[in-house]
Amino acid sequence: MKLGLLSDTHGLLRPEALAALEGCDHILHMGDVGGGEILKALARIAPVHAVRGNIDRTGPCSRLPETDVLLFEGHYLYLLHDRASLHLDPAAAKFSAVLYGHTHRSHIEWHREVLYFNPGSCGPRRFELPVSVGMLTIEPGGKLQPEIVHLDSATEKIGRSAARS
Repeated sequence: MKLGLLSDTHGLLRPEALAALEGCDHILHMGDVGGGEILKALARIAPVHAVRGNIDRTGPCSRLPETDVLLFEGHYLYLLHDRASLHLDPAAAKFSAVLYGHTHRSHIEWHREVLYFNPGSCGPRRFELPVSVGMLTIEPGGKLQPEIVHLDSATEKIGRSAARS
């Protein structure tokens, strides 16, 4: 199973992001969506699960949950926008992964057998940070395989960098 992860679109859904998400079984958006049209466009690719970010104060995105728990192939995934607002112990709660955004910086970390994964931002470029989305593959046998997908809008190339546990 292949899950596409994105965050911090801030109302901008780049064609490169859509291309990178093609073929995903589900798309998970970790907040700062910036408008319901973003979720509608993503839903044309795969079923979408999204949480509210700090800019999602009005319109349909204001009604998104602050957090969500999803179960895929035996793995509980905890979605939220800002990791700093995490008020539980994911390992004790038996979560396989905490998926978040907010910082606009992609990040993959394993702690106490829990994956902490921020796909970065694929919306408006912030400072000199790369534009990226994430892929989370649940491999046969159940292993989680996270990957950051860097999007180069200047050349419309998609570059991949994988992180192994």
